[in-house]
Amino acid sequence: MPGTLYVVSTPIGNLADITLRAIETLKTADLIAAEDTRHTNILLEKYGIKTHMTSYFEYNKIQKGDYLLKLLNEGKSVALVSDAGTPGISDPGYNIIRLCIDNGVPVVPIPGPSGIIAALTISGKPTNEFTFAGFLSPKPIKRKNQLRKLHDEKRTIILYESVHRIEKLLGDILEVYGDTEVVVAREVTKKFEEIRREKVSLSLEHFKAHKPKGEFIVII
Repeated sequence: MPGTLYVVSTPIGNLADITLRAIETLKTADLIAAEDTRHTNILLEKYGIKTHMTSYFEYNKIQKGDYLLKLLNEGKSVALVSDAGTPGISDPGYNIIRLCIDNGVPVVPIPGPSGIIAALTISGKPTNEFTFAGFLSPKPIKRKNQLRKLHDEKRTIILYESVHRIEKLLGDILEVYGDTEVVVAREVTKKFEEIRREKVSLSLEHFKAHKPKGEFIVII
């Protein structure tokens, strides 16, 4: 019988935001496949988890996916974790999950923190229907075209963005949507968490004047 791939949600910032089941799974798995082993090691040390780790990230996902599948077919259990939150959301976790499904290996979710849901629930925007578009293109023309396609979307829109492109994204939203109200969530659950609910022009002015740090979630 094959082993099991456990898709384990880990904290998005505050290390206390982890479930008892996630801790137990990380302790008892034969191997942890981590997007960044150095980052995940901080979490493991806090909870006294000694399980061996291997890296699994965007640039080794094909080679390492075959290696993990081999272990799973030998009956080993693997816990998949990302840098933060739930694996498979805007990270290479999808590939190993799909590989396991296609090869008859059981995949079990260990639910927990999600930046998307954390930001949405405190945004004040409608939560009954929403669409997640992840990271838009780093290329200006393509990014604006993506925003234009989303313009007629009636549901709440959730985007991810990096610190390096947040000003560009806000500027493009202003151009495509006009001065609409947005929610910009920065460093959610961390010490310097910042939630701004205001016109996009005000957020753009703020982050031009105060150079941002951290990861961003933008809700339209």
